[in-house]
Amino acid sequence: MRCEIRHTTEYHYPRPAWDSFNQVRLHPSNETRQSVRLFHLNVTPDAEITSHKDYFGAIVHHVHVHEHHRHLIIEAQAIVDTHAVTLPVPIPFSELRPERGRNIEFLVPSPRVPGGQWPELFGVARPGPGDDLPGFLLDLTSHLRRRFTYDPSATDVRTPLAEFAQTGHGVCQDFTHAMLGITRQLGIPARYVSGYLYSGGEMRGAEATHAWVECLIPGYGWLGYDPTNDCLALEKHIKIGHGREYSDVSPVRGTYFGGGQGKLDVAVHVYGDQ
Repeated sequence: MRCEIRHTTEYHYPRPAWDSFNQVRLHPSNETRQSVRLFHLNVTPDAEITSHKDYFGAIVHHVHVHEHHRHLIIEAQAIVDTHAVTLPVPIPFSELRPERGRNIEFLVPSPRVPGGQWPELFGVARPGPGDDLPGFLLDLTSHLRRRFTYDPSATDVRTPLAEFAQTGHGVCQDFTHAMLGITRQLGIPARYVSGYLYSGGEMRGAEATHAWVECLIPGYGWLGYDPTNDCLALEKHIKIGHGREYSDVSPVRGTYFGGGQGKLDVAVHVYGDQ
């Protein structure tokens, strides 16, 4: 499937700002399940742009606007081909044992996914060593979709996981952090994925960057699960990068001098051609 993406971030300041420095993670990844044909970053006003790969392998652009400005636009355009993948065969939980030491960073607590009895809190029965891992993860994805309500007005990037567990309303990052909390407590290496979703109006979370989970399946690799939409992350999911949690892959963040309290507007459009 070929996907064309346009992601526009606009900042409006009541007074002139200067020395604006933004860290931008919007470049889709190149990997087995997808190929990047084109990526271009446009910035207004003119900016100094450099890039590097972060610890997890994502391309990060650094956007530095020196001059005074009251309006900043960062627009990313990309064309990405996503590819069909084979799915894993049944495999017991016991096969995870040798993988845990090699993937400890995706098992330990992090600020937004702290330790806790998340399986019990979210009503998930702990599986046995002989239970099928891919089957359990599919069931867990469905369970979270049924248990919680997608509500863009209910939470923001600072909402703790415990609050989402209590209110039951949130967005894709909340669903994703919940699944990470459960899987990590069960000894399943799991990572937070940031990306885009081509929905055609059928799925939740396509109006901005989307989030889902990748879990490690021994003998197979990492497979994406989208608890917000109760589905696997396949050809309609375009990955930017992964990390332990949202903070590792936030799309745009930065600092500036002056300006006052700025206003942020974000628009994401994803077009697909099957």
